[in-house]
Amino acid sequence: MLGVRHIPVLSMARFLVYLFAIFAALLPSRGADWVLYNVGGRDYVSMRNLAEFYGLDSVRQTGNEVVLSSNTRSLRASANSAEFFINNLKFILSYPAVEHNGQICVSRMDLVKLIEPVMRPSRIKNAVPIDTVVLDAGHGGHDNGAMSIYGAEKNYTLDTVLRARELLMAAGYKVVLTRSGDYFVPLDDRAAIANRYKSAIFISIHFNHGGMGTGVEAYTLAPRGVPSMMSDGPSISDFQECPGNARDAENMALATASHAALIMKTRMFDRGLKRARFVVIRDIKLPGVLLEGGFLSNPQDAKMIATPIYRQTLASAVLQAVENYRKAVGTQSGPVVESKKSQPEKKPSPSTPAPIDPPATGTN
Repeated sequence: MLGVRHIPVLSMARFLVYLFAIFAALLPSRGADWVLYNVGGRDYVSMRNLAEFYGLDSVRQTGNEVVLSSNTRSLRASANSAEFFINNLKFILSYPAVEHNGQICVSRMDLVKLIEPVMRPSRIKNAVPIDTVVLDAGHGGHDNGAMSIYGAEKNYTLDTVLRARELLMAAGYKVVLTRSGDYFVPLDDRAAIANRYKSAIFISIHFNHGGMGTGVEAYTLAPRGVPSMMSDGPSISDFQECPGNARDAENMALATASHAALIMKTRMFDRGLKRARFVVIRDIKLPGVLLEGGFLSNPQDAKMIATPIYRQTLASAVLQAVENYRKAVGTQSGPVVESKKSQPEKKPSPSTPAPIDPPATGTN
């Protein structure tokens, strides 16, 4: 093992600092060639390989779980589990981690589409600087959405969006709403509204329903070839390119900033950052995320959602998400602006490491 040591339990304040340290600047890497393992027809890389690449000097494997860490960053995975943690924030992998030759490995797809844009958002290519936020209040009009004894989802989403608009405008952003009142807007029209804006990101607000479920979660668009987590299994449509897939890396960075802000602001149970093909994030051509702010079917969640103070907390999480995304991604990341000569080459080497490209078919 490399420098084995235990990771301390983080306070909420330190958790916030550590989590957004990921987005502060280009992270150093020590240089490592990728070693691919084919398991069940899919390419995987070992967590030890990730440690070498991202400069995480502690590797601790106990049974089916492995933890990589440095002073400010940590990655955690378990064999046969889709749950993956970066600085204690939960992500749901496209494919469960596997054990191969005694090592815990993650898929090549998850390396390229999830881990890399979260760990090094400032290297996302062709990211568009943003000045506009498109806010989407779920449901409306005859579509009440989920219901609780306190009220309808459509009213809570609109109130949250209106509160977020005020905060964003005060911070200097332009804000566009897909609906500003209690009326129905078809999903295709919501995507069309978003696509009118170029220097923008899209955030859709919803609340969950389902038994006694609790907590918050975020959804970003599933990459091509990856099954939606909201479907019953793989389908032909999984292999069709969606307009939103052109922004896969930015989608993941935005979803990470949004989900982290939700967890920090609300302190609700972390249900994870997940993948789906909801129309509003599938058909937009700008980075987008769909947020679920709690369960209206859970009496405790529902009572809290009904309070203005909680919806104001969600609005402040939206502002925090936008601010951190804007500081982190591409040329928006502040002092770190790379020239063409310093961009990583396609083939990694000790001096210019770069993630491996995903397979052309999108199946691995």
